[in-house]
Amino acid sequence: MSTTHVDQGMVRLRSEHDVPQTMEKIEQQLKAHGVMIFARIDFSGDAARAGLELRPEQMLIFGTPKAGTPLMQAEPAAGLDLPLKALVWEDEQGTTWIAYNAPDYITRRHGLPAAMTENLAGAIGLLEQAAH
Repeated sequence: MSTTHVDQGMVRLRSEHDVPQTMEKIEQQLKAHGVMIFARIDFSGDAARAGLELRPEQMLIFGTPKAGTPLMQAEPAAGLDLPLKALVWEDEQGTTWIAYNAPDYITRRHGLPAAMTENLAGAIGLLEQAAH
């Protein structure tokens, strides 16, 4: 059973899988729907290479110009929140979480019309599917 928490525009969604499996599922879902993957960052791997410890934590940066460009045309500073990001980590109890900025938070933050939230919502649904 997954749980969702929303706080200050950030959504935290519990995943039923470990960090590597969750990242793979997210990436597969996005690619299957034509969403571009711009980068995959392995924070815990980078920490280990620096001689530091960090529980498993990775970030995926993704999006589509078709969805994001209209937001940046309306407000160039929206590019601070685009492309979209999903952070996946393991907490102290071994639970895996997915965090992302809520689409309505991004549009409100940049003073964009509420209708533009739909440009971002499709990719978010894919993150939710990957948690199961």
